[in-house]
Amino acid sequence: MEKTQEHNDREPSESRTTPASPTCASSTSVKCAGSTSFHPPPKQSPWSEISPPPTYRPIRSPAINPPPNTNSQAIILAPVPQSQKVLAISLPHTFQSPSKKIHSPDDIRQFINSDSSKNFLGFIVSLSESTRSHKTSDSFHESTTVKKIVSIIETLIQWTEEIPPAQQSSRYGNISYRTWHNRLVENSESLMLQILPELLKSSMVEIVPYFTDSFGNSSRIDYGTGHETNFSAWLYCLARMGVIEEVDYQALVSRVFVNYIELMRKLQLVYNLEPAGSHGVWGLDDYHFLPYIFGSSQLINHKFMKPKSIHNEDILENFSNEYMYLSCIVFIKKVKKGLFAEHSPLLDDISGVPNWNKVNSGLLKMYRAEVLEKVPIMQHFLFGSLIQWE
Repeated sequence: MEKTQEHNDREPSESRTTPASPTCASSTSVKCAGSTSFHPPPKQSPWSEISPPPTYRPIRSPAINPPPNTNSQAIILAPVPQSQKVLAISLPHTFQSPSKKIHSPDDIRQFINSDSSKNFLGFIVSLSESTRSHKTSDSFHESTTVKKIVSIIETLIQWTEEIPPAQQSSRYGNISYRTWHNRLVENSESLMLQILPELLKSSMVEIVPYFTDSFGNSSRIDYGTGHETNFSAWLYCLARMGVIEEVDYQALVSRVFVNYIELMRKLQLVYNLEPAGSHGVWGLDDYHFLPYIFGSSQLINHKFMKPKSIHNEDILENFSNEYMYLSCIVFIKKVKKGLFAEHSPLLDDISGVPNWNKVNSGLLKMYRAEVLEKVPIMQHFLFGSLIQWE
């Protein structure tokens, strides 16, 4: 009984365990023989770093890849490109087969500072101004030449019906596009003869390469803003030769360019053309740029449609046939799934601009910086006697 009592007397002190004191040899030791009490650990949030509380959840999910490193401040501070009258050539004129000249950033700077570059960009600005505050269906002068160009594009659209896509497993690049493009190359001279007068038939050696490179690349089976720029360069060459006059500019946008975009969307859907040089989610559009410039000009001073109106489904449904900008938005929503702010964040940001005039001027500056000043795009651009390498 005494032993039991003795054991019970010792039990409270001997059975009580105390935290082991850190040894002095440890590099993370505390003061030896000091207090071993620590502050309680901070209370952990039930939310993980990957899944923050709903109040902090971003409206737009972060993309996997960061946006391209573009000097947006330089674009904002840059002057707005101004329209210029196209410099007409004098006849007789010696035409030449165009070739590639741009291979480095130094070449880009030389091109941007040249009179050829400024006059070409001034032509695009003039096209934009010609359709300012005009719907696509508004009346305008439509010359015989414009009607023939539209007829050529309609022929190219018809070829997509005659050349069906091949059955293949790959997502992009249907090989039947090469058949379509080969037909384009084979018939390009006969198509040019429909719009060229007798005195200018010798120009085919120079303008045909711009034309055949306006609808994508048959080797890579892709299409992008560089090919779109070639189409506008082809129109610019026709303007320099006097085949197209300034009075035709509104028809070039509302008839020719609208039909050109229709053709390219047909090619993209039928043959699954791969986007050429796309910035992905951080780009304006996978394929096009100019219809946003012309389309924003159409909407300048509109009474009730603002840039934020692209989020109104009723407006898109009822007015996309009249305004190129809205047509582009409708097409993007058709081919891309998910929230608009996630797959087209740049267009979503532009919808917050207060008016269309600022949208148009900003897009013109952006076109110069993101298309005409980019080596990967302009390295394929051609120079001859009509667009000279100075």
